Amino acid sequence: MSRPTPALDGLADTARGRLPDDAHDGFDRLAHAVLAAPGAGRQAALGAVLRGLLPGTAGVRWLHAEGLSPTSRATDLTAAHWLSLHEAWLTHQRAPHAGGRATGHGPRPDSRHGHAPGAQAIPRYY
Repeated sequence: MSRPTPALDGLADTARGRLPDDAHDGFDRLAHAVLAAPGAGRQAALGAVLRGLLPGTAGVRWLHAEGLSPTSRATDLTAAHWLSLHEAWLTHQRAPHAGGRATGHGPRPDSRHGHAPGAQAIPRYY
């Protein structure tokens, strides 16, 4: 069963209005991911929510740059925060993924036995 997508209201909707029309779909995806986060939705801590949206420590770096605590909530975001978060999210979306694979899991091991080269067990001589 899917969760209902929350409607954009207040400052998120204001930020969306400042974007060009072709950016609305991406902003909607981002805003719905932030507002419908597992846990408590709008009351979920942004640090945990951004961990799934931005790679590595980018979410924590964004929070620090914006002067927000990782325990801040989505309701604490201003329109300027939403626009800045959207820009950071777009930067991540354009970044190339490891190994060029669409799933983003990185390159597959080269060897036929399922391990990376050089990770084979040492032969035992009896």
